[in-house]
Amino acid sequence: MVENRPLLTVLSHVILILGVAAVALPVWLALVASTHPTSAFVSGTVPLWFGPEGLSSYARMLGEGVSTSGTPPIGLMLWNSLIMAMTITIGKIAISISSAFAICYFRFPGRQLAFWMIFITLMLPVEVRIVPTFEVVANLGLLNSYAGLSVPLIASATATFLFRQVFLTLPDELTEAARIDGAGPLKFFWDHALPLSRTNIAALSVILFIYGWNQYLWPLIVTTDEAHYTIVMGIKRMASVVDDVPRWNEIMAVVVMAMLPPVLVVVAMQKLFVKGLVETEK
Repeated sequence: MVENRPLLTVLSHVILILGVAAVALPVWLALVASTHPTSAFVSGTVPLWFGPEGLSSYARMLGEGVSTSGTPPIGLMLWNSLIMAMTITIGKIAISISSAFAICYFRFPGRQLAFWMIFITLMLPVEVRIVPTFEVVANLGLLNSYAGLSVPLIASATATFLFRQVFLTLPDELTEAARIDGAGPLKFFWDHALPLSRTNIAALSVILFIYGWNQYLWPLIVTTDEAHYTIVMGIKRMASVVDDVPRWNEIMAVVVMAMLPPVLVVVAMQKLFVKGLVETEK
């Protein structure tokens, strides 16, 4: 039992407030900076309160983009990032839950070997296998396409492992009852395994969506056409101008807009996300 001591209560609240401030301060600075003119940043300082421009930077970036940095309108880059993140999320979930179901409920030679080969790929991030992956994508003619952006990233050993752990917690009596009722593997999957994995699917969907949304290195390599630039690529190009001073107000406006979709996903799926993370039987 935790003792109720006033000093510890005050200390814990102070630590929580400091933690929230450390996380929220960069977001606040980005929001404030987006409302100031470019001249406000010449001195190298960042204002701490809202400026006179209001939402004009957001409207300008959504409609026009920045010609000096070679970025298309921000709306297009947001759309590209959304397609990429959704494809990666759905693809990872579909492949991982199917492979985990096969490993847990089908008996075939090399079943454990297949699982451990999938598990070992956890030690091979995208950066390690990026050259052969790029060669495969280029040979298939998938450069500058949504498939090239998303398909090479849809395999997930982590998600496969987590779904396998979930399926291992399902009682054998449930499988036997379904078999007695005449349910085949697919019916058991759709009627029992999939619904019982709902919270895990929700938790993984949030994590995988943010993972896909924040991708930078892979889109940078497979994309040379502005029509397929992602929002993270756009922010980098805006901050790396050569013949001009970075327009920090517009960059911060894009940063704020880039944060909104992941925030909305987390807020919308908060309950299922938390439940999927805290369930003990995994």
